[in-house]
Amino acid sequence: MNCDYHVVMRNDGNESEGQTVRQKILHRRGMVLSAIGGAMLVAQFVLLFFIARNCVLLLRYVGYALWAGGCVLAWLPVFYLSRKAGVPKGKSYVHTTKLVTTGIYSIVRHPQYASFFWLAFGLALIGQHWVFFLLGVVGSAVYGPGLIGEDEANIEKFGDDYRRYMEQVPGYNILLGLIRRLSRGRGK
Repeated sequence: MNCDYHVVMRNDGNESEGQTVRQKILHRRGMVLSAIGGAMLVAQFVLLFFIARNCVLLLRYVGYALWAGGCVLAWLPVFYLSRKAGVPKGKSYVHTTKLVTTGIYSIVRHPQYASFFWLAFGLALIGQHWVFFLLGVVGSAVYGPGLIGEDEANIEKFGDDYRRYMEQVPGYNILLGLIRRLSRGRGK
């Protein structure tokens, strides 16, 4: 037996059999980076109530739209994966057994990562102060590398099917994903 394949950390923090030690390390790293990025996002939100600013109203409205879109992107996978990804009854939406490449997943591989960027940039435009932009940039820089760990774990789980999926669908660039999705639709 390969010693790399013995224990992994589950999303609930408990260990389980069947995944690699490498996946366990990637998961822990991702949790730490997500927590730091999430703290920066929360700081942006809280600071909205404390930092007075002169603002460009149009930019604020764009910020609200991005923030609302980010909220949708954050929650959409919870419902979509629960229905489409072969999640066992009673399990969290993250316990997928099938690779999903339809719906939002035909546009972007990681809509929840994309949501972070939308939320952070939206809050920066709402706040319109250098502190909001700094927190958004630093939070995004910290949060973004978790995407690599997700892809590596999915390659181990779904193999070549996931590699092909990665070639067609970007990780979190929704604009590029929409362009690719539209061009695939025309080619059929």
